[in-house]
Amino acid sequence: MHATSAAKKLFFSHALLPGGWARDVVLTIENGVIGAVADNSSSAGAEIVSGVALPGMPNLHSHAFQRGMAGLTELRGEMQDSFWTWRQLMYRFIDTLTPDDVEAIAAYAYAEMLEGGFTSVAEFHYLHHDESGAPYGDLAELATRIASACVETGIGLTLLPVFYNFSGFGGAAPVHGQRRFINDPARFLALLQRSREVVKPVQDAAIGIAPHSLRAVTPETLMEVLKAVPTGPIHVHIAEQVKEVEDCIAWSSQRPVEWLLDHVAVDRRWVLIHATHLTPEETAGVARAGAVVGLCPLTEANLGDGIFEGPRFVEAGGVFGVGSDSNIEVTAPGELKQLEYSQRLRHRVRNAMTRHSAESTGRALYEHALAGGAQASGRSIGALAVGKRADVVVLDDTHSDLCGVSGDRWLDAMTFVAGKSAISNVYVGGKQVVADGRHLKRAEITGRYRRVVQRLASL
Repeated sequence: MHATSAAKKLFFSHALLPGGWARDVVLTIENGVIGAVADNSSSAGAEIVSGVALPGMPNLHSHAFQRGMAGLTELRGEMQDSFWTWRQLMYRFIDTLTPDDVEAIAAYAYAEMLEGGFTSVAEFHYLHHDESGAPYGDLAELATRIASACVETGIGLTLLPVFYNFSGFGGAAPVHGQRRFINDPARFLALLQRSREVVKPVQDAAIGIAPHSLRAVTPETLMEVLKAVPTGPIHVHIAEQVKEVEDCIAWSSQRPVEWLLDHVAVDRRWVLIHATHLTPEETAGVARAGAVVGLCPLTEANLGDGIFEGPRFVEAGGVFGVGSDSNIEVTAPGELKQLEYSQRLRHRVRNAMTRHSAESTGRALYEHALAGGAQASGRSIGALAVGKRADVVVLDDTHSDLCGVSGDRWLDAMTFVAGKSAISNVYVGGKQVVADGRHLKRAEITGRYRRVVQRLASL
């Protein structure tokens, strides 16, 4: 059990509430949860926080360990590079990662997330076993390290242990590079149960599951796991690359999302990561099902995956959120900007992800991603409202790019101009974790991270 804490009050001159912008807002917070929201209020008895308060952005997709290899794959190979050649480099990178390495890299990535406006992370955690592929004495040894990194940094957590059973459609045998990921259904469910225990030190943590992809499971093993886990978020990589779509058609005569919608009861629990290559019918089907599409625009651009059909999905009433995936650049406004700019390039229009005349693109992107990220996380987050976690990102309204604007223009300026440099302070569960743009433990976290990457570079 977490100890109870005395109520505290935070005062903001401006805040984005569910009903829109409000002035002189006091949040009353107890045990990390917002108990009351009052606008047009006095600051008496409250801690005055300078700047503009936004709900913290959920990061709905991260592979924390990949932060340690950021920038190491930008050298052209002998053949045309793709996701699949990048994957081979990633397999080599993980060969020597120790539990201490995983924890140090995760802590650094999570500190960056908090500085970049993400206040929670859905960790798509598929690195389970030791360097030889054998389970640790504690099946959840590496999940424990993820939880410890969350406790140290203060970021909120939805842990998604990944079920990875095979290497290709139809139950192809795993390859050597996947040895640290692989579990059969029984061992995966044991890992999941142990993971529920190890996340308890993280306040308000949630647990879900992540069948890695349709190519990493069979229909039989997928159904066995889904039947055993009737509640909680379900995340899956799907339709990320053209080759994946082609291989799925060769296996099943259906496209990945088409197969999933036909064979599984897809609903609001589901989060379809990337979903880059969808037909109009699949796009409409996902929207009707109420599933979240998890977009990672910076990683998708880095890997050359393609561009999600954003305007059509939004027009159909679809729900999306954003994540940092491979953590090559960790910034919530940067993901939103890349999402919008990719749509502008694809459709050769401006303000592509809005639907109404005079609608702010910055605010539309931000509020869509808040809703989708909260749903994907399976936690009560994503709004400055009673009953929600007190996760707050504070913009510096004296920043040169924000000082001459107000309201929705703050979000436009942050998203398209200032980026994460506009973020001054960050609170998670009412506790401050970032001040003046820097994580409160940045120095010690960075020191450990530097030692890890320097050692890995020398191998």
